[in-house]
Amino acid sequence: MSLDAIAAADSAAAHARWRQRRRARAARLVVVFFGFVLLLDALLGDQSLFATIKSRENLRRTAQALAALKDENSALRAKAYRLREDPATLELVARQELGLARPGEILIILSDAK
Repeated sequence: MSLDAIAAADSAAAHARWRQRRRARAARLVVVFFGFVLLLDALLGDQSLFATIKSRENLRRTAQALAALKDENSALRAKAYRLREDPATLELVARQELGLARPGEILIILSDAK
């Protein structure tokens, strides 16, 4: 084989290696680009990490509000039951809120003079 043939073969092989490295670099850039796009979508998209965290916080606040309303509802049910069934509670409310008195009692109302 002549030196020109060897040089040509080396040149062709070097060119092939250069093309292969260039393709590999382009492939890496494409993979990195799509990875970056997927990362942005995971962080900022409609069903992203931030949206999930916000939804969980909203769920937590709503659950707390629901628990508070259930407690208030339970207390109101208990008060309504006592007003229906307990004469002493009914009398207490009548005296405090309506200013009623039993027959024969004298009701004295004091008010702050300013």
